[in-house]
Amino acid sequence: MLKSIHQHTIKPPVTITGIGVHSGAATSMTIKPAPVNAGINFIRTDITDRPNIVPARWDAVTETRLCTVISNKHGVTVSTIEHVLSAFAALGLDNATVEINGPEVPIMDGSAIHFVEKLNVTGLSRQAAARLALRIKKTVSYKEGDKETFLSPAEDTSFGMEIDFSNPLIGRQRYTHTLTESHYRSDIAAARTFGFLPEIEQLKKLGFARGGSLDNAIVIDGDKVLNPEGLRFRNEFVRHKMLDAIGDLYLAGAQLIGHYHGVKAGHAMNNKILP
Repeated sequence: MLKSIHQHTIKPPVTITGIGVHSGAATSMTIKPAPVNAGINFIRTDITDRPNIVPARWDAVTETRLCTVISNKHGVTVSTIEHVLSAFAALGLDNATVEINGPEVPIMDGSAIHFVEKLNVTGLSRQAAARLALRIKKTVSYKEGDKETFLSPAEDTSFGMEIDFSNPLIGRQRYTHTLTESHYRSDIAAARTFGFLPEIEQLKKLGFARGGSLDNAIVIDGDKVLNPEGLRFRNEFVRHKMLDAIGDLYLAGAQLIGHYHGVKAGHAMNNKILP
């Protein structure tokens, strides 16, 4: 069921600042109200020589290797959008303009909890138009090797995720979640992105993960978590993969009414189930 039959936008604007996990650059992002049926649109305020609006839609996705990247036809990009979109989906934010002065959404602590808290403080405003929804009427799936994603009919919005890593600290994990604001806030929002120390060191040599640190990701070295505070959830890894999927699926342009299930699925698989 839809959280509300009405569309919602943000009340007063809210500004969030931080660094990009891949660029390492400081970024300021302001979420502003938008009219009914506008959807979610990013505006690169640092670009003024060509159209700088980038719609948050599945058909604008141009890269999914390390994060979800959207672009417009003029080559303007915004990356690492999945965490803030995940928060938007959970809170029921339908319409917003996101002004950002760089190419990457701030990573914050590697989860979506900061975005949720900021939006909870400012609040949402109900709009006159009916909310848009995409109801799944038959099961569809997409498979590549041992990775697979499914969308199937359901009366609510729910997610399931399975991951399987050779690392003994993670191993096989499964998790299911019915998407409501309260459940998302308590069970999903604080789950952080994660990476393996040797891979992170290699990515930095290649020019990625320049802003990555123990402050914004779980870092694993062998069978140890290097973060002093440890894990926030016993199965934080699969919960974060679900957080990503909730954000990626919101690129459908409306709330899904149905069940998503991912098996070893990442950003690419999440995007390919949408067309």
